[in-house]
Amino acid sequence: MKSVRLPAYAKVNLCLHILGRRPDGYHELRTVFQTISLRDTLTLTRTRRPGIELVVSGNPGLAAIAPPENQAFRAADALRRELRLRSGVRLSLRKRIPVARGLGGGSSDAAATLVGLLRLTGRKLPRARLLEIAAGLGADVPFFLFGGRALGVGRGDNISCMPDGPKRAVVVVWPRNIAVSTREAYQWVSLQLTRRGRATRLERFCALCSSPQRGTSSSDFEAVVFRRHPRLAKIKQELLERGAAEAALAGSGSAVFGIFPSPAQARRAAQGFPKDQVFVCATLSRAEYRRALGARGSIGR
Repeated sequence: MKSVRLPAYAKVNLCLHILGRRPDGYHELRTVFQTISLRDTLTLTRTRRPGIELVVSGNPGLAAIAPPENQAFRAADALRRELRLRSGVRLSLRKRIPVARGLGGGSSDAAATLVGLLRLTGRKLPRARLLEIAAGLGADVPFFLFGGRALGVGRGDNISCMPDGPKRAVVVVWPRNIAVSTREAYQWVSLQLTRRGRATRLERFCALCSSPQRGTSSSDFEAVVFRRHPRLAKIKQELLERGAAEAALAGSGSAVFGIFPSPAQARRAAQGFPKDQVFVCATLSRAEYRRALGARGSIGR
C-alpha cells in the first residue's frame, strides 16, 4: 500500500466539568465527547526519502507554522520512532475544522495520522501502547481513536465508551473575530473553583452520565468565557431560540454549537448567523466513525 486517505472528524463536549488542579499541574476533568461530521482530510503517502514531509492546505496560518509544531507531524514522528520505520511519509492535510476553537481538529489530525500510518505500513501495536502514544501527543487524542460518544476523565485522556445517542443535526457557529486562549480559559476557571462548586459540578455531571440520552449540554468554561465575550453567550441563546434542543460552548471556545432534532431545522437556524462562519453537520456513532477511518484493528471497542 503506497497511500492512505482518511477523515479527521471534529468533536464537541456535551458536558465539560473541571473539578480542580491535579498534583501534576493539569486539571481533573469529567467530560462527555461526541464526534461530529465536520472534518479535515488527511492523505499519507510512503516515500523513498526518509523523514516526514507535511503539506497543509485550507488554512494559510497553519500552513505557515514550522511542521514539527503541527500535531499530525508530531504523531507521525512518534509512531515512526516507535515502529523504527526507515521509509519516509508525506502527509497532505486539508483543513476544514477551524483551528483553536474547541473542536479538537489538531488532536483529531494526530489520531488520524496514527491510524493512517498503521494502515499504510500494515503494522500493529498493542492497544495500550497506542493509547499511551496518543496521550503523549495531547489530552484529547486518545478519544479520537474511539469516536462516537465517550466519557473522558483525568486530563480527559482516560476514555470509556458510552452508548451512542440518536443521530442529531449539529450547527457549529464560529465568530471569526473572537479567539479564546485555552491556557487563559483554564486560569479563569481555576480562580472560581471552590470546594462547594466542585461538589455541585460533580453531582450535575453524574446526573448527566446516568441518563446520557437526555443530558443537557454544559461547560464550566461558559461562565468565565461568556463574561469576557458576551457575543458567545448571545450565540448560544440564539441557537436555543431557533430550536436547538441543547447548545454549549465547544471546549474552551470560541465556537458554539447547537444540537437540533432534524437537518431541516439546523439549516434554518444556520441562516440566522450571516456574519459568522457556520457549519451544518451531524453526530457520528462509534460504528460510523470506525467504518470511516477503516481501522478496525487499531480502534478499541
